[in-house]
Amino acid sequence: MAPPLPPSGQFIASIRRSCHEVRVAHHIQVPEENIKRLLLSPAFTTTYHRIASNSHGLAFPLNFPSPFAELNVLSVLSLLNIGPGFRTALHQQTGRGAWDSIRAFVFGLYLTSSSGEGDLLSAQGMKQIGDAQIAELLGVNVHVEKAHDSIAGLTVGEVGGAGWELVQLLKQLMNETGKILVQNGYSDLGTFVAEALKEGQNVASRTGNKDALADVVLERLVRAFPGFQDMEMINGRPVYCFKKALFVIYGVAIRFGSKSPVPFPVPDASSLPVCTDNVLPSMLVHLGVLDLSACDASLEGIFDGAGSPQALEVLLAPAPDLMKDTAKAAAKVVPKEGPVLTTDQAYILRAAAIDACALSIEVLNVNYVLAVGFMKCII
Repeated sequence: MAPPLPPSGQFIASIRRSCHEVRVAHHIQVPEENIKRLLLSPAFTTTYHRIASNSHGLAFPLNFPSPFAELNVLSVLSLLNIGPGFRTALHQQTGRGAWDSIRAFVFGLYLTSSSGEGDLLSAQGMKQIGDAQIAELLGVNVHVEKAHDSIAGLTVGEVGGAGWELVQLLKQLMNETGKILVQNGYSDLGTFVAEALKEGQNVASRTGNKDALADVVLERLVRAFPGFQDMEMINGRPVYCFKKALFVIYGVAIRFGSKSPVPFPVPDASSLPVCTDNVLPSMLVHLGVLDLSACDASLEGIFDGAGSPQALEVLLAPAPDLMKDTAKAAAKVVPKEGPVLTTDQAYILRAAAIDACALSIEVLNVNYVLAVGFMKCII
């Protein structure tokens, strides 16, 4: 069950407050000494500068005709930033994980649109895109083989499987968002975001609150599009994550914050909550930051052995040298499936991760660069 949307002007504050309350209510601990253990570990200190200095998957090897075209690609990429639960199937079928697969898919949408085959990144294109186009650009198999019902030894193909499920999720997101954009007179999602950025700047200037810019953009995205509404009601408590809407804001800051002059207002991302799906909580549990030893019964046994002294000794040790051949070999390894979580379990852990990262920044008492670097290193 989804909770009501937060009060206007309090979307970012509601993320922080709701996630803290849910973490505490489910007895998930974030000991300060565990945070320091990670941040001072060889695994972190030997990789921090390398990871913090990169663009975290937001380097676009594309030639954009304008900043607004780039903003549209970034906005659609953020909307479609889903699929960690499909990472094993995607590795098997495409050789890429969830994020890299979605990024390649969006690049394919852009390149196809630039070749005169119709603008698939426009509002109308998103509204009308179908299964076959998505499956082809994503590079996944949407059929599974099964034994024939009556003929022994004969197998037949039918629509289904992980590839088909992911295609349906992407199609729903694109069709639904495109329909809303068309109904409200927007040519594409980037145009909507650009308008929200300008509105946010006006509110920030009028109120003298620089954080209002990000809050306005977040609120407008979440209110307008169900695809940005990742929130849940857990035992009567709301949990607001808004990962994909936050990703838009982070992306604008990363892609356009250093440009001069800036093509549109750029929000201050220095104090935003982290963007999290199911990956970040798992990482924080295994790295010993999220302590589930006293958690309530609904979370018991999900990560058996995680955070043990033996496991931490390996995970917090110096990272191996990034030799070229080693990197190539590692890229071919298909990851193991993680634990299967209920919706409630997933949102509880996501909330705990958001609150844990906020606590980690407080422990560090650092500036934006180190904070963003910390987020990159643990994701």
